[in-house]
Amino acid sequence: MTEQIVNNKKIKAGIVGGAGYTGGEMLRILVNHPNVEIAFVNSSSNAGNLISDVHTDLFGDTDLRFTSDLPQDIDVLFLCVGHGDAKKFLAANPISNNIKIIDLSQDFRLTANAAFGNRTFVYGLPELNGAAVKSAKNIANPGCFATCIQLALLPLAAAGLIKNEVHINATTGSTGAGQSLAPTSHFSWRNNNLSIYKAFEHQHLNEISESLVQLQPSLAETLNFIPQRGDFTRGILAAIYTESDLTLEEAQKLYEDYYSAHPFTHVSRRNIDLKQVVNTNKALIHVEKHGNKLFIISIIDNLLKGASGQAVQNMNLMFGLEETAGLKLKAANF
Repeated sequence: MTEQIVNNKKIKAGIVGGAGYTGGEMLRILVNHPNVEIAFVNSSSNAGNLISDVHTDLFGDTDLRFTSDLPQDIDVLFLCVGHGDAKKFLAANPISNNIKIIDLSQDFRLTANAAFGNRTFVYGLPELNGAAVKSAKNIANPGCFATCIQLALLPLAAAGLIKNEVHINATTGSTGAGQSLAPTSHFSWRNNNLSIYKAFEHQHLNEISESLVQLQPSLAETLNFIPQRGDFTRGILAAIYTESDLTLEEAQKLYEDYYSAHPFTHVSRRNIDLKQVVNTNKALIHVEKHGNKLFIISIIDNLLKGASGQAVQNMNLMFGLEETAGLKLKAANF
């Protein structure tokens, strides 16, 4: 149990990059977190502006303003920045070693990139590295596609049962592309549309592979990943299959046993749909057997379990809090 909790003091959190989608979701969670005080929200482009002027859903919930300052009297710093920007930020802004860092970019996720100066980042997928997260000082928060797909495959890898090629088709909402405008993020293009991008070469494949090899060192099977852009706002649905000798009953028990101690990942024996997880930190998994193929459906909210919610989940573990603190969110099902 940490000193902050023993002394009934709230954890002081700072947020860098608070104007984007993940920053906004981080604020929405932490404003209502029972054990956290938001010390500052850094955004050079919005310094001085009310947070609720940018994140209008927080109007009436907070009077905080964005700042360009970086106070050091905090316990944890969330980096809600773009890929490549976390390294640049830390190189330009030395942060006290007493401050824990949770980075939501991809900069430190791979083993080869986990060390930066005198800091080493732990890959923060609680269902894989929960024990390491508890004692970590720095966390590399997983990617959204990576989270959804890994949760679908971890139980198989842990049992050494990925023995054939894995075929993955996963669709993400428009918020997965961030707030920067691009031809494929405009409403008029995205609405009533569907497209494939980065087929077989999405950047999240590397972190997925590392996590699976961590559990199944002999793994050499190909992961065939086809990512899709959906015409909805948030959420990821991954549909995955691989050849397997497991019966349906054996597969269900394997998955249920693996996730029995994890409060956010649930195995459903009924088919699942995306609205069950949107606005929550939950991951739902459903398995079926079709001939010799094991079919796995995995769903998450890309901004919560795939980003800010998981970052807060990691913070809870790092500071000895209940893992679900501040994250008991209900799905917006209709």
